[in-house]
Amino acid sequence: MANSSKPASSDAESTTDKERRGKARLEVRQARPADVRAIADLVRRAYADLPAYTHGEIRGQINNFPDGCFVAKMDGVLVGYCASMRLSANTALKPHSWDEITGNGFGSRHLPTGEWLYGYEMCVDPKSRGTRIGRRLYEERRALAERLELTGIVFGGRMPNLKRFWRKVDGPQDYLAQVIENKIHDPVLRFQLANGFEPIGILPNYLPEDKKSKAFAVHMMWRNPYVDHDKPQKHRLPRGVESVRIATCQLQARSVKDFAEFIRHIEYFVDVAADYEADFIVFPELFTLMLLSFEEKELTPLEAIETLSRYTPKIRQTLSDMALKYNINIIGGSHPTRLEDGDIHNVAYVCLRDGSIYSQEKIHPTPNEAYWWNIKGGDSIDAIPTDCGPIGVLICYDSEFPELARRLVDEGARIIFVPFCTDSRQGYMRVRYCAQARAIENQCFVVMSGNVGNLPNVANMDIQYAQSCILTPCDFPFARDGIAAEASENVETLTISDVNLADLSWARAEGTVQNLADRRFDLYRIAWDKRAATNPEQYRIGADQDASVSAPKGPHSPGGG
Repeated sequence: MANSSKPASSDAESTTDKERRGKARLEVRQARPADVRAIADLVRRAYADLPAYTHGEIRGQINNFPDGCFVAKMDGVLVGYCASMRLSANTALKPHSWDEITGNGFGSRHLPTGEWLYGYEMCVDPKSRGTRIGRRLYEERRALAERLELTGIVFGGRMPNLKRFWRKVDGPQDYLAQVIENKIHDPVLRFQLANGFEPIGILPNYLPEDKKSKAFAVHMMWRNPYVDHDKPQKHRLPRGVESVRIATCQLQARSVKDFAEFIRHIEYFVDVAADYEADFIVFPELFTLMLLSFEEKELTPLEAIETLSRYTPKIRQTLSDMALKYNINIIGGSHPTRLEDGDIHNVAYVCLRDGSIYSQEKIHPTPNEAYWWNIKGGDSIDAIPTDCGPIGVLICYDSEFPELARRLVDEGARIIFVPFCTDSRQGYMRVRYCAQARAIENQCFVVMSGNVGNLPNVANMDIQYAQSCILTPCDFPFARDGIAAEASENVETLTISDVNLADLSWARAEGTVQNLADRRFDLYRIAWDKRAATNPEQYRIGADQDASVSAPKGPHSPGGG
């Protein structure tokens, strides 16, 4: 019996070895939002001499054209990445810089009807070179161009040995000619030539940070052999349907006796929105101020903030539980929160129906928030991935700064939620007009949600004014006046509407005006400082308050637009 068990054991080991050998070591697939961190790490390893991508830029590349971004993983480790987008011939074939063509690295100039595929990123882990990862990624890009029946592929190719041979050549054109004649070795250009690309010119000042290439690039082209180049195909974007149902809650401020009663009011609207099968429900800015109504005495602004901040863990967990229970994505207005560094921030908690929780801080506190409440502004804003695509959150006053919405849309957001808290019609109209402008200039949907009524014993909620709404761009596919739905003024209600995300894609590609595509990247850009620019002394409260900082006019209420 002992001897008979030996072969069985050997056979088992042999089967295990076969299973190990049978598992594919290399995987090439479309990039996903979950790959962002690994891609950023890869790019830093591959191009130590060039500026690294931010996570937001990589998110934008993937979100703006998922079909054009590929990763290669070897033994579970991400070792290759390439990004591309569709462009018109007029854009892809004329002289340009890398920043201009890529929309400052976000891939936001992707044109769904473009006839050329433009490659703007290709990197392979230095430790994995020699395994033909780059060739495989090129093959994926070529297969995509063939499947979409595009005219071909274009990109700007680096010349990393140009600086080394600069004194031996008569400029970049002569360098290219000597590389083609095999008189000079350039590993990047040789690789591209070997993959069937032909040079069509030199791009000066393509990437100023590329010192090895002295900022030059070779304009490279591959022509798709399966299309008739004498009769170029005109690509059109069909008017498809990508429906999302949105509910915006115009919430009545009311006294509650405890946390449980407050949650019952919130859960009521979540339940109703879920009954209507809404994908999202958004609540107003500072909707949790009702929790101050059962305090024994009226609190000072700083006392109120401290009290509210203690509810943060319960608020996050309860909203997340509701999102799971009712199968709906909840944009939890905003809630004052003391962060780990001790500062108070106005934070929106986005609780998705898959159980994940995201947060977005208000970037610009209003003068009242900063002076009376000592609220500090956040220093980052990013699109949030959901099962209905990327979204963004701009809390009230943030909607009045167009740079923020543009950043979110560059990262792929198609719906921007604006929780607000305004005490007068003037304040409301500032937010409303700016929200409509954000919808038009970014060709996206903007959803507003505000408080109404007042709260006794809570000085910060003296009066409220709101008319919550769902705003659209102004073009043929959308509602008249750019309003998909809006609530009656100053009445507690739930406003629900379907929006078609495919209409945004159509408008951006074939609309009467194409704001995103028509940006002049050759003239201007938004440069985001990666450092946190904060001044903790700016709006201190207390006996040592700087007398030169005068109190803002009006009530001590937060928000205000």
